[in-house]
Amino acid sequence: MDFPIIPAKTGLVCFDTLNIYLHPDDPAAQAAVNQSGILGRLERLGNACRAAGIPLFYPQADHRPDFKDFAPHIVDAWWDVEKGQGPVKSTPPPVKGGTHGAEVIPELNPQPTDYFIKKHRWSAFFQTHLELSLRTAGIDTIILCGGAVEVGVGSTAYAARDWDLNQIIVRDACSGRNQAAADMFMDEVFPYFARVLTVDEVIAQIQQ
Repeated sequence: MDFPIIPAKTGLVCFDTLNIYLHPDDPAAQAAVNQSGILGRLERLGNACRAAGIPLFYPQADHRPDFKDFAPHIVDAWWDVEKGQGPVKSTPPPVKGGTHGAEVIPELNPQPTDYFIKKHRWSAFFQTHLELSLRTAGIDTIILCGGAVEVGVGSTAYAARDWDLNQIIVRDACSGRNQAAADMFMDEVFPYFARVLTVDEVIAQIQQ
């Protein structure tokens, strides 16, 4: 196979796979997550990577309770503001460090030997130890999953490209607030600097 996945040189980066997003308090939101099937796919992907000796990295949003580490921007749209109603000032995300919501989902079975990357901006590389940890582990390829595609996953993917890392972005193990935008990234953007595969395709290559 051309360009096989080499476990010793690969890391699984699970972006914001946190309870607040994937185990929300709102029953309707949890029902939507359950219906999407992403929890089972993330679990399968994490288990396959562990079995192959691929280390897991968890970029986690980690904001102060008073959100003084958040810098607002003037934008045309925000989570609760539709396009065309702006401009508005962006508001802090819902994640506060040290809370249950900021913890990695149990489906990924986080272990003390995994890498926990506290981040304060969309990109998992911005002023974090992610790049350093990847390099010292001898990793030149990341398998990227999580959400949201058009927010942190996209920002992290662009940064990884600029760090000269090879990338596999796992289409069905990523979530997005806007499905049309997520599809656009997967179909039209990511393929120019990454491979876009499904969970089944990644696992099949890992197990070869």
